[in-house]
Formats: sequence, C-alpha cells, structure tokens
Amino acid sequence: MNVNKLSPDLLKTRQHFEILDGLRGIAALMVVVFHFMEIVYTDYSKNFVGHGFLAVDFFFCLSGFVIGYAYDNRIGKMGVMEFFKSRLIRLHPLVISGSVLGLLALLFDPFGGQPELYGTGKLLLLFLASVLLIPWPVMGDRAFNQFGLNAPAWSLFWEYVANIVYAFILYRISRRYLLILALLAAALLSVVAYKAGNLMGGWGKGNFWDGGARIFYSFLAGLLVFRFNAIIKNRLGFAGLSVLLVLALIMPYFQWNWLAELLVVLCYFPLLIALGAGATLSAGFKKLCVFSGKISYPLYMTHYAAMWMFGNYYASHKPGTAQLAMIISGGTILLVGFSYLVMVAYDIPVRKYLTARRGK
Repeated sequence: MNVNKLSPDLLKTRQHFEILDGLRGIAALMVVVFHFMEIVYTDYSKNFVGHGFLAVDFFFCLSGFVIGYAYDNRIGKMGVMEFFKSRLIRLHPLVISGSVLGLLALLFDPFGGQPELYGTGKLLLLFLASVLLIPWPVMGDRAFNQFGLNAPAWSLFWEYVANIVYAFILYRISRRYLLILALLAAALLSVVAYKAGNLMGGWGKGNFWDGGARIFYSFLAGLLVFRFNAIIKNRLGFAGLSVLLVLALIMPYFQWNWLAELLVVLCYFPLLIALGAGATLSAGFKKLCVFSGKISYPLYMTHYAAMWMFGNYYASHKPGTAQLAMIISGGTILLVGFSYLVMVAYDIPVRKYLTARRGK
C-alpha cells in the first residue's frame, strides 16, 4: 500500500463553509417539522411546511458542491478506495443507528407498532436491508417505504450512488461534459415533475427512480457551482439566507405547483448554494452555524423512529390543535437534543475510532 495515500494532509477535511453548514441544519429542522405535519395533514396544501420535502434536493445540491470542494483536488492522489472509506466513515455509523432506532420503535412502540405483522426472520432481513442500505419496500403498514425501519435512508442510498459515480466518472470529466450531463438531468427531472405532479418521489414503492432523477440533477448542479467557481459575494448573512431557504419550503400549493417545485430545484437551490458560499458570517452566528451543521445529519437520520410512534399516537388519541402544537414543537426540540446525544456519545467516537484504525 502506498503510504502517501494515508497521509494526514490527504485525509484531513478541508475548511467548511460555515453558512452552508448552518443552512443544512435549518433544512434538517424543516424536514422534522414537515414529517410531523404530514402525519396530521395528509393534504399537503393544508400543511404550512408542505414543501419541506424539497429540503432533500437542497441536501443533494449541497452535497455536490461539498464533495467537489473537498475531493476534486485530492481523490486522484488518495485513490477511489480511500475516498469510499472516507465516505463510509462519515455516513454509515448513523445509517446503523437509524436502523437500530427504527427496529426498537417497531418492537416497543407504546401506541402500537404492530411488530406481530412480521416474523423474526423477516424483521432480521428488514434490519439487515436497512443497515446495508438495500431498498426493500415490503412494509404495507408503513406506506411501502424503501426503508421501513428508517424512511429517510432512501436519500442516503442515492447519496451513496452519487458518490460512487463521482469517484469513477464525475471527478475525471471536464466542466463542459458535466454541464451537458446536468442539462440532460434537468430534462429528465422536468419529465418526472410533470408526470408525477410534484418532486416528492424516491422514498417508496412505485417512485424509486424519481429519487435517482432528483439526485442526478441536484448533485451535478452543486458540483458545477464549485467547478465554475460560481460563488456570489453578498451581505445576506446566515439570517438572510435562512429566510430564503425557508421560503422555498413553506411556499403554498397552486395550479402550477409541479413547475414551481421544478424551478426551485433547477435554479433556486443552486443559487442559494452560490450565495451561501459567498456570504460573510457574522461573529454572532458562528457558533449557531457550527452547531447547526454538526447536528443536521444526526437529526435527519435519527428522527424518524419518533415519527412512526407519533403517527400511531395521533391515530389512536386524536389530539386537538393546542395539544398538537405542544407535541410538535416540544418533540422537535427533544429530537434535536436526542440527536446531539447520539452525535456526542456514538457518532463522533465511532468515527474517531474508525479513522484511527484506518491511519494505522
């Protein structure tokens, strides 16, 4: 093995764009609220955060930008396998924890998780599929999610696919060919949005390939923002950009809804990435952005076990509006706190251990 491939300079993460980290946390928080609210309001037009699912497209676009920034100039030296190790160490511990939490929620949900619908063998296979990120939409009582134990893992599946394609193809090709691919991806995404009437797919049985179309465009768009150095200097700051991001996620539904979602993904989110990379962070928001960025992925990957329990509680107890407001606001705060504990007690130590083992 070439020792240089494991040199500290090659493995060290580059400096973060702290405002983009902060925006990632805002998006994750909006996803949590969206998941609470979609249980209450199955009609998304009545949901005040009815477009919260578009946060996933923002994640995909941000991922393309960050991967390009972090690895374009060193993946050739570190090698494809070391790149994959880096990504696995960064992402997979929380994939496992989300699967464990999902299994525990199914088995011990006080409001009725219905584990009796599944035998021990099938539960084991569901858990293994979740841990190994193998889509298996067989849980009818959970709307045939690709990953019934941890629904948000569908986007991690496509994130892994994008990372593999990046390592073998995308980092090697010029901006011209990337742009051509992005235009093709935009056309494909437009067809998906028109036919489905929205850009919500990817999570379940029957819309699996919609997820591929969503990451195909957004990852390339983020990568192009980096490759073309399309960073827009501005004074919007973290607060201003957070408002712009939230506005996209709370926009109302109307007749041309599919087109509005499409334009947000095609144009608005890449613009936000360009603005976020070029904005100046005020000292007062620095700690918030750092915390928001660190907590975003743990929150995203650990919150859904609570959603299944909340769904069963809502179905059995029919709480009123005031009670729901308390549950959702309090539950969101508790989930942020819980994800912080998971990060500190599990994710960071595991990643440090794996990184140290890798260094040896």
